[in-house]
Amino acid sequence: MPAVERRRVTRFRDGAWDDAPDQLAIEEPLEIEVDGIPVSTTMRTPGHATELALGWLVSEGVITSTADITEAKECFEHVDDDPEQVRRIVQVTTRGRPAVEPRLHATSSACGVCGADLIDLTQRTKTWNLDSDDTTFDIAAVLRQPVALLEAQRGFAASGGLHAAGLFDIEGRLMCQREDVGRHNAVDKVVGWALQEGRLPLRGHALQVSGRASAELVHKAVMAGIPLLAAVSAPTTLAVDLARACGLTLVGFVRGESLNVYSGGWRLGIA
Repeated sequence: MPAVERRRVTRFRDGAWDDAPDQLAIEEPLEIEVDGIPVSTTMRTPGHATELALGWLVSEGVITSTADITEAKECFEHVDDDPEQVRRIVQVTTRGRPAVEPRLHATSSACGVCGADLIDLTQRTKTWNLDSDDTTFDIAAVLRQPVALLEAQRGFAASGGLHAAGLFDIEGRLMCQREDVGRHNAVDKVVGWALQEGRLPLRGHALQVSGRASAELVHKAVMAGIPLLAAVSAPTTLAVDLARACGLTLVGFVRGESLNVYSGGWRLGIA
């Protein structure tokens, strides 16, 4: 499924105007239903919809493995019998898992809770304790992650409008890369892939994101059992506080031959 579409635009180049086609990132709604109940609508880029839904359910603390679900499928429904208007839905059936609080609003970069509430929520709902993951990472391998991720970003290369998340193993190899207009969706797609592959918890892995590190991304990494989160840009204050509270190694400004470590420096050899 394509992540970009062509639109005609008017451009100003070298002192002159001209009309030309441009590649734009696709943004459209995806509805998530769990056990027959609509629980979320997120604006996302098409592709890997089931992974997105499953990854989101991991971050919500609803599932931790494929044993928690009996079925997950993507469905399409025409709106008012109009073939041009389609609702895209992922329907997940669980094995008696806790009910998900409905989120009928469009999911944004915010997760609906803040501050101490988010720290408490993450610590209460996480399945795996990162403090027990004694993985150490090679700084040189972490520094290579943004380049490897960028090289895999076909949608971004075409449109310039997509975020990316990549999962790397202890050797620095890119295991899974996903793109989306929402950085949180890109992470959910990666986590959903890992769930379907039976890889959770993701001990000994690093998550690289193309933008900043928000508290929501830290929460998602913790919920997936990922010990290291690296970002090309800065983290937020709450992201740092949450990472420190949960034992996550948080790295920012990973560019060229430099990076900043905000928490869990011992995994990178910092005493």
